[in-house]
Amino acid sequence: MTKETPSRWSRHITETSNALDLEAGVFALDDPRRIARSLQHSAEASERRKTTPFRSAMSMLNFYINRAGKNLPAERRAILQQAKEELRRLYGKKPAA
Repeated sequence: MTKETPSRWSRHITETSNALDLEAGVFALDDPRRIARSLQHSAEASERRKTTPFRSAMSMLNFYINRAGKNLPAERRAILQQAKEELRRLYGKKPAA
């Protein structure tokens, strides 16, 4: 990462982190189940992750939601929140309280 692009640090993290190699456009999908399945597939296929597949997948989803912040439309946020619930279901975790 060069000193000239400090505002793109999150992109650098997404592209070079030891987390996951994500399917292109995964967070733009309209189906929460497809988003969750894509994240699950990426997490389970990754040889670079440092934790369980579930935690890696959930971490990437939360990272995206948090980085979008106030710029994330309510409809898109709702879809991504549903994807979190679907991801929990896929891994046999309890739903969020």
